[in-house]
Amino acid sequence: MDDSLIEDYINSEEIIKNTNIMPQNLEAEQSLIGSILFDNKVLENLPINFNPTYFFDPLHSSIFEASVSLIEQGRLADPLTLKNYLNDNKHNVDIDIEKYLVDLREGVLSISKAKFYAEEIRNCYIRRSLIIIADDLIHKAKNPTIDKSPDQEISSTEEKLYNLAEKDQINSGPADLNTILVNTTKLINEAYNRKGKLSGVDTGFTGINRQLGGLNKSDLIVLAGRPAMGKTALATNIGFNAAKNSKLEKNEPILIFSLEMSAEQLAQRILAEQTGIDSNRLRNGDIDDNEFSKLVVTQNNIHNLPFFIDDTPAISVGQIASRARRLKRTHGLALIIIDYIQLIKGSKASEFQGRVQEVSDITRGLKSLAKELNIPILALSQLSRAVEQREDKRPILADLRESGSIEQDADVVMFVYREEYYLDKGEPSQRENENQESFNERFIKWQDRRNAAEGKAEIIVSKQRHGPTGIIQVQFEARLTRFMDLAKNENLPDQIH
Repeated sequence: MDDSLIEDYINSEEIIKNTNIMPQNLEAEQSLIGSILFDNKVLENLPINFNPTYFFDPLHSSIFEASVSLIEQGRLADPLTLKNYLNDNKHNVDIDIEKYLVDLREGVLSISKAKFYAEEIRNCYIRRSLIIIADDLIHKAKNPTIDKSPDQEISSTEEKLYNLAEKDQINSGPADLNTILVNTTKLINEAYNRKGKLSGVDTGFTGINRQLGGLNKSDLIVLAGRPAMGKTALATNIGFNAAKNSKLEKNEPILIFSLEMSAEQLAQRILAEQTGIDSNRLRNGDIDDNEFSKLVVTQNNIHNLPFFIDDTPAISVGQIASRARRLKRTHGLALIIIDYIQLIKGSKASEFQGRVQEVSDITRGLKSLAKELNIPILALSQLSRAVEQREDKRPILADLRESGSIEQDADVVMFVYREEYYLDKGEPSQRENENQESFNERFIKWQDRRNAAEGKAEIIVSKQRHGPTGIIQVQFEARLTRFMDLAKNENLPDQIH
């Protein structure tokens, strides 16, 4: 076989100049392409995520891309069919493309080794990418800027390394409509095959699952409420339910960043919920032998659930991202819960620009992390005191602290509201100059409302980017800090207009 054309191409001035700089294996690239041209079925045995960007030589990348396109259309990819797509001279190579393709095909020694050639090509790509990331980091470390701290540089580099490891890309860049439509069709097909099953993480609450379809990938879900409404309890319940369901399916962990409560306090809440023992009695050790035995049995039943708690105080978005990436790499990751946004440490630069800008940077960072890891993030948030000044204490979007950025970045905003709490605080007393009959009438009205609200809570979905808003009725047991579905059909969401 005459290999002169291939050798001339490898020894061309442009190729020699580049190969002295970056890791590459042109022979592997040629052998892989030759194998595909020899037998198009070779493409079926390559890794699903193998793509043209892995090739060092732009011409080889174009040949591979054109071959894939033809084969996916059910057409033959060979030197004759490919030459018309490659003869535009955009690669500045002074060779006969058709003859080069023929030589590649005839130079194949074994098509069974194609997958090993593909692995070598990808490895070279990874090494080149690592050099680019390292060079960029060195440059930025030697030429620091005021607006970016070393911690931010670490976080940025970690993100690039994570993307390289998980997605084999430093930056995805623009994607053509055809590629996007193919991916979209796959998602629609997956939804069709679920036959009504949840698209997102199972929260364990019928109403929430029905309203949201579960907690969906890449979504930032904000759960807000005033103190004592039970937002931490609800988030913990959702996380624990998700962990139980995950254990039965993919066994991917749920990760809670608890910036306010310790890991032990959260664990006590979980044990109270699972055992049915009053959380105050658990905390004080006021339990009998039977309850202690029940506690041990429950602990043994749940100790191996994929449930992680990080109670580091004043953690930054960069640290959250770093730890989440690491966990996903080692164990997988289904859901992140953060309690709560206002306790996350902002960057040095945003501190000087005010709290609103600081929170804006935080929520933007959380949304970016949700997209990067392709998982939902459930972040808790405080509400302003404006709620307390209104007669109707149901929260609205404007009650969010630093509401502009939170409302803008969140895909879903939910509020927890317990009328029972406010009614207990507002138990009527007899007013001056009020007769007994009038007071009794007012007290009975309050008592009726109090009885109707007892043990109930509302989850108000005030924003949902992909679906309707509504109110979901749930049950709340204060002594166990536990939310549950209502026993009746009251858990069906009522539409808010």
